[in-house]
Amino acid sequence: MQGLAALLFPAVLMLFALAMEKVQSRIDRLSVSRDHVEEFLESADAAHVDTLAKEGFPAALDEFRTRRGIGEPALPTSDSMLSSSPKRAS
Repeated sequence: MQGLAALLFPAVLMLFALAMEKVQSRIDRLSVSRDHVEEFLESADAAHVDTLAKEGFPAALDEFRTRRGIGEPALPTSDSMLSSSPKRAS
């Protein structure tokens, strides 16, 4: 029994590390830089602050950039990440 545990522990630990790496990459994609926060706070109006309170900073920043007409790529929101699922090859 101890031998089986000694064989399985490294594999389970490696799978856990890979899963945590995937979680970290999603967190990194959703993170917002300090410059983005400062830009938003300097010129946001009540509608943008309302979006911030309801949906979070990435969605509010996307709406802010869309209204200002800035052509920067939008940050993915948690809702869009949940709705998009990877396609499997058949």
